[in-house]
Amino acid sequence: MRTIDVQVHAYEHNHPGRPWVGQLHGPQSANCAEMTAAMDAVGVDGAIIVSTFNLYRYDPSYALACYAAHPDRFRVVKPIDATDPDVDNIVADWAKTPGAVGVRLMLRDEQLSDPADPRLNRAFAAAGRNGLPVNFLCWGKLDDGTKLVQQNPDTVVVIDHLGLLQPNEPPPFEHPWADLPKLLALAAYPNARVKISGACTLSRQGFPYDDIWEPVLRIVDAFGVDRCMWGTDWTRTSGMLTYEQGVAPFRASTRFSASDKAALMGGTVEKVYKW
Repeated sequence: MRTIDVQVHAYEHNHPGRPWVGQLHGPQSANCAEMTAAMDAVGVDGAIIVSTFNLYRYDPSYALACYAAHPDRFRVVKPIDATDPDVDNIVADWAKTPGAVGVRLMLRDEQLSDPADPRLNRAFAAAGRNGLPVNFLCWGKLDDGTKLVQQNPDTVVVIDHLGLLQPNEPPPFEHPWADLPKLLALAAYPNARVKISGACTLSRQGFPYDDIWEPVLRIVDAFGVDRCMWGTDWTRTSGMLTYEQGVAPFRASTRFSASDKAALMGGTVEKVYKW
């Protein structure tokens, strides 16, 4: 089974041809060559590139360029604007795009964040009709996120980053797993999946992050390994750890059977994203 990282961010340095529209936690560049080199150094075979909203908003062109250059290594998830009245056609067109495997919606203050807003549900439903999982950033807002999972049973919803707020730089949070019960409750909904991404940033002990395993194993037990996917969230996590440090604890862990580790670190990604 191939090792596949369920979330990375690839981007160029800021330049006039593709200017940044905001800021991102991470190095000044994480381009295709740099990303593949980092993956090669630790034996990661593939990755889902989540086009970075902070830098490129709803334009996935750089992530698609990475896919075009390395179609065996990458697939792409695009953020979509739930307020766009043409969102149904946007999602339908995206579903036909080579390399496209999902969309992303985020409960952020500058975007729609009311779970009762019909525009959000319209966007979730459009993804479901087109067979695309929604990568759903609702960390710190799991109560609202749960409502949207409930309201859209025909759409596969992938909870980004465990649904838990994560630090971008030291120090670690005092109570990083406080909302874990809310995440575990989502296991009751068959359409819910979870990215165990950025988990190492929730450690209060530092590498090799042995204190993450009790909560991580509770998540895997609740959802089942066929609904859980490992990922690094590189480069957002670069202020806390190296890419290798995001890979090594899971690869070296003896807490999973060989088959469960293969599923967690690649097999489930292939199934959920139809890779």
